[in-house]
Amino acid sequence: MRGAADAENHTSRYSLIIRFRFRLVSLKIEAILREPTIHLRRERLSRMPDGLWGGAYGSTVERIRGLDGGRSKLGIEALMWVSHAERPLRVDELCQALAVELGSNDFNAGNAPSILTLISCCQGLITVDKETSTVRLINFTLQDYLSARPDLFNAPHSTMAEICLTYLNSEQVKTLSADSSHGSLDEPFLKYSSRYWGVHAKRQTSNSIKSLAVELLREYDSHISARYLLAQAAGASVRFSSTKSRNILGGLHCASFFGIVELIIALIEMGCCYIN
Repeated sequence: MRGAADAENHTSRYSLIIRFRFRLVSLKIEAILREPTIHLRRERLSRMPDGLWGGAYGSTVERIRGLDGGRSKLGIEALMWVSHAERPLRVDELCQALAVELGSNDFNAGNAPSILTLISCCQGLITVDKETSTVRLINFTLQDYLSARPDLFNAPHSTMAEICLTYLNSEQVKTLSADSSHGSLDEPFLKYSSRYWGVHAKRQTSNSIKSLAVELLREYDSHISARYLLAQAAGASVRFSSTKSRNILGGLHCASFFGIVELIIALIEMGCCYIN
């Protein structure tokens, strides 16, 4: 009993220390934001000691790493997505991204965690913007902290590209591609993965990404992600017809759009795309 009480007291003291550190950071940030000009804000920010927020963030990240089971992995991956995504992710997009299992041909939506679980696994480092329903870091200083520690995430853009491509190559998404009569799609991650897989792949690539990309691009003119890419690039909405049809955007178009030379060469050498 005494051991349990001591452990509980230790946990309580630790929580108080963490809250105190974050309160210090919060007060400093409030002082910075009260400055009337951007120049004065930057000056005041430059004088703020790195250790003030770094210590709080560092100890919290270590707590995430020390979580049991898959909660630690889930927390780190959520931080990776929120801090490296090309645009703010909606709650449902983030949850679906974290449901993707690399190496699997199936996508199980039941594998998606709840947002409450994610917030818990991230130990409060992420929050939900109620106005936009997007997930963000608790403040901009955390983004700076994570950006200054490349060792925290292992090749984040490569991992994110692989997750996007694994999702797009799943049987569930291919089924949507083959039947264009779907007027309403309950696939939140489809828009992001269609538009940004190539952006992440160009920043960091791997043999696995090349293989997954070729698999997608070989049949790209009949894949639903081509419609999303074309629609978003044109600033329009995706339209669906009642009959099966092929897209005007092919695999070579897509690889060129993202500027991934290795994929362009691979597609031409395979003879599965016509240059003209």
